[in-house]
Amino acid sequence: MTTSSSKNDLQPQTPAASAEVSPTRPGRTAMVLFCVVAFAWLVFDQITKAYFQGAYELGQTSSGDFGLFRFRLVHNTGMAWGMFGDSTFALGVLSCVVCIAILAAFLLWPRFSGHRLIWLETLGLSLVFAGGLGNAIDRFAQGYVVDFIDLTFMDFPVFNIADIGVTCGFVLIVLGFLIADRKAARAEGLTGSEAASSCDEEEGDRRG
Repeated sequence: MTTSSSKNDLQPQTPAASAEVSPTRPGRTAMVLFCVVAFAWLVFDQITKAYFQGAYELGQTSSGDFGLFRFRLVHNTGMAWGMFGDSTFALGVLSCVVCIAILAAFLLWPRFSGHRLIWLETLGLSLVFAGGLGNAIDRFAQGYVVDFIDLTFMDFPVFNIADIGVTCGFVLIVLGFLIADRKAARAEGLTGSEAASSCDEEEGDRRG
């Protein structure tokens, strides 16, 4: 009886047994964080665009610089550096596709990544989603994207809050994935060591 029990203990866990460790969908905390951050960033993006649309004339620059940047109102019908100019509708559709992909990635992340979402990944996904949606709203509602942040220390395209969300979001996703993957590998290594130690102990007990 004791030998049978020991053998059962040494059997690998089935997927059902490990479902709690690797859930197939985000938890409630991740869902709340994603929704709150995405909504807040989208509102922030739209408010700032509305302000500069009303306070500045097209091409107008702020009277002074703010350290590394200044404000300059630009209507962008393409992408950065003038690429795909006058393709605003197609780019709007592309933004929607990206948003759908990001939402699907968020909902299925644990299944494909092999680990539970951590807050950095959730934050990054929500920022990319909000940024893509914010620019898509501009393209469909106005026919262009409102840009107003102009860097003064380098030659760089004028951008907006949505662009900041997309860029920072992707950085956070990559950083979060690397951290989570390293933690998962470390935990797997510790589990393997414990299993090997347990096997050695069982073998020693049988010999004794």
